Amino acid sequence: MSETLAASLARLPVTFGDIEAAAGVLADHVKRTSFDRSRTLSGIVGADLWLKFENLQFTATFKERGALNRLSALSADERRRGVIAASAGNHAQGVAYHAARLSIPATIFVPRGTPTVKIENTRRHGANVIEAGATLEEAAILAIDHGRERQLTFIHPYDDPMIIAGQGTIAIEMLASVPDLDVLLVPIGGGGLISGMAVAARTLRPGIEIIGVQAALYPSMYNLIKGQHLPMRGDTLAEGIAVKAPGRITSEIVRALVDDIVLVTEPQVEHALSLLITIEKTVTEGAGAAGLAAVLANQERFRGRALGLVLSGGNIDTRLLSGVLTRQLAREGRLSQLRFDIADRPGQLATIVAVLSSSGANIVEVSHQRIFTDLPAKAVLLEVVIETRDQSHLASTIAALRAAHLDVDVGGN
Repeated sequence: MSETLAASLARLPVTFGDIEAAAGVLADHVKRTSFDRSRTLSGIVGADLWLKFENLQFTATFKERGALNRLSALSADERRRGVIAASAGNHAQGVAYHAARLSIPATIFVPRGTPTVKIENTRRHGANVIEAGATLEEAAILAIDHGRERQLTFIHPYDDPMIIAGQGTIAIEMLASVPDLDVLLVPIGGGGLISGMAVAARTLRPGIEIIGVQAALYPSMYNLIKGQHLPMRGDTLAEGIAVKAPGRITSEIVRALVDDIVLVTEPQVEHALSLLITIEKTVTEGAGAAGLAAVLANQERFRGRALGLVLSGGNIDTRLLSGVLTRQLAREGRLSQLRFDIADRPGQLATIVAVLSSSGANIVEVSHQRIFTDLPAKAVLLEVVIETRDQSHLASTIAALRAAHLDVDVGGN
């Protein structure tokens, strides 16, 4: 380690000693999740790709590491009065679960629109959940005011040295298993995870490259570090990292230790999430798939290198997950909606079905529309959802329909 790096690490508000102490607190209470090489994904991206399965924690999120470390430091009086937190869901579950284990009353503010699965899981752990505020930032303001009135200790989701130290234990585990990692790719919301991991990784392997990944819709840390002014808006699949204002402490650490921050789009996150399910048979939320999304979008940059990715959480609403998987099938040409303008007379549907059958396409759904359409009165709008093997099979099916003189549009276009 160079003297410059050593001096930089010594000046930061979180030290490697803090992270080692957190590891002692977490031992036997937080799962040491597996860190495995994905042979198939490695082949797809042309790199040696390792996955840290934090989505397999009891609460399905890494957040319980920092939460337990912070809660364990409370005084007896603070434990008696209770704690309060604000979270889009994962920090809430970490705080609620370990507060219950330690017999500490917990109140959690979540922004309106937080996925139902995260809210219900938090309540199941015994916390009092209050939905308030349009954003995480608004929920946090309300939580702080609520807690001040009742003398509750506020447990910050990321901008707290003990939270950061708890999250940093992930990097210790990763590098203990694979000491020669070249790159860490870590999702960034407020920055707690990447801050802790960066302190640990820079201490254990000074030359490692550390790259943060943010959703393109919420590039808060990206803007701060790179001096940009990209807008932050909209609903992102990666709501766990949809943070408008990164922390003061985390920003200092990221600026000092993180090499780069990249942005990923919503389709890229959806694709990565789908691959993790179909290939690794593991469910992640959008934020948990962000690292893989970054690798898939920048394959030349990472080719031939050993990459460590954190699957940071697995709390995704099942309805949303269903939609993501179905949309991916459509992108791959495996599920398509065909639209036909046909004459309203016997035999037309049979003709279409015969062509689809001979082409080997599976019919999933059929819909006739005679009323709510601009077609002539003697015409029918027919919509057929079909399943095909891939894009080439879909193309040959469309060609067969057109060869039979059937006017067909794909996807309503």
